[in-house]
Amino acid sequence: MPSHSETRHLPYSKQQMFDLVADIGRYPEFLPWVAGMRLRKDTATEALADMIVGFKGLRETFTSRVVKEAPDHIHVDYVDGPLKHLSNELAVSRRAGRAGRAGRFRGRLRFQEPAV
Repeated sequence: MPSHSETRHLPYSKQQMFDLVADIGRYPEFLPWVAGMRLRKDTATEALADMIVGFKGLRETFTSRVVKEAPDHIHVDYVDGPLKHLSNELAVSRRAGRAGRAGRFRGRLRFQEPAV
């Protein structure tokens, strides 16, 4: 299954990074491929949302469950949409010997098999 992982060192606190990623309703404001969000449920520890993604004429809707473990971990599981599998997570940790935090993103996805 294809996956992607990267770590970025950012000059923000753990709580600032968590708050930004956990505020999924605001994704359309700063993620250009997110055309809209419908929040079905959004609490301090869990969210269920439909993300409308648009890119070069394509438009798809994904439903995901977001588990929020403040202040350092967010896990997203795919519920419904055009993919077979999608999961991603953000983990925030202290940068060794330096100010700021390291944000580690890991994502995995699998497309549906084409209908024959």
